[in-house]
Parts: sequence; C-alpha cells; structure tokens
Amino acid sequence: MITVDAMGDVCPIPVVKTKKALGEMTGAGEIEVLVDNETAVKNVTKMAKSSGASAQSEQLGEKKYRILITVGEEAAENAGKSNSGAKNRQSAQESTAEAGCRTCLGTVVAVSSDRMGDGSDELGHILMKSFIFAVTQLDDLPDKMIFYNGGAKLTVEGSECLEDLKTLADQGVEIMTCGTCLDYYGIKDKLAVGGVTNMYSIVETLQSAVNVIRP
Repeated sequence: MITVDAMGDVCPIPVVKTKKALGEMTGAGEIEVLVDNETAVKNVTKMAKSSGASAQSEQLGEKKYRILITVGEEAAENAGKSNSGAKNRQSAQESTAEAGCRTCLGTVVAVSSDRMGDGSDELGHILMKSFIFAVTQLDDLPDKMIFYNGGAKLTVEGSECLEDLKTLADQGVEIMTCGTCLDYYGIKDKLAVGGVTNMYSIVETLQSAVNVIRP
C-alpha cells in the first residue's frame, strides 16, 4: 500500500500528490491518502474515480480524514500512461493539433470576481450581471464556466446572476465553482447551480480550452 500524506496541504496539492502516486503504480493495489479537510476528501475522491479507481473515505479524528483508493489493473495502466505521457507532451500536442484538437474544450469562461472591471463597485456589479446575461444570448455557448475567488459569489443563493446561470446550465453549459473559494467565503452550503471543482481541474480546463474569456 502507498501512503500519501497530504495533511496541512492546500488545494490542489493533495490531488497532485495522489495523481503522482497513481502514476507510479505498476499494477493493481491500494493508495491511502491522509488529508485534513472535507474539500480535499471530495477533490481526491473525484480525481480517483475519474481515473477508473474506486475510493472510500472515513474521518479518523478532528481534521483528519483517510481516503482509501483501490486501483485495478486497468486503472493502474491508464494512470501510468498519463504519467509517462508528460515525456512525450510536445509530440502529443502536435498530434492533437493535426487531428483538429478533438480532445480540447471550445470556449471556457473564467470568472474571478463578482464585479467587472475596476473603478465603481456598483457599476462593476451591473456590468457583471449584464455580461452573464449576454453569454446566454450567444449563438455558440461556452462549453464551461468556471467561478473562483469573488466569482464564487455569483453561483450561490441570492446572486442576481443565478437565473441566467441556471438557464445556461439547462442548455448544457457546465458551471463549476472553486470549492476552496466557497469554503473561504463560508457559502459552500448556499451553492445553487452547477458543481464544485478544485484548482487542479481548473488548470486542466484552462489548459485544454481553445478559447478562454475572462470578463
């Protein structure tokens, strides 16, 4: 069994450490991950399951959690390929480009504040609301919208942008909000549209996007 000690680590380090441990596996086995917060539990569990492994978590004590990841042969093989793929990244990128970037996202909207631009905060809030509404009117909708830092306030109960964001979600736009940001502002229990994401996933999304819009 491999043990990953991520106690005291902030997002996205627990996910990065666990992903590295998965990549080092040469066959089926188990990985024990130790973290100190529920957000890390959710992020690590989500990453493990997306890799084809199974994951179970338990609370060992105050601010101490254990995630047991069980990796089958297929999941280990996939993780190994992902890890070794970094060595051939340039050629892989060239092949992807030649294939029309079939694995890339189209447009991603990255929102880092609940207001748009500098100057008047009141005007900034009005502009952001107008921006979100304008997105709903696009002929080609974005594939995904990511909300982080102050932008996390737009996806929770009471947000003036909530109805427009729900309209976008209903039309297939993936709405994701940074879990660490929701925790920081104490509004995680008020999330009203979309799901929770982590910094590693945010970086992966931005990296794979053909076009990133930042209001």
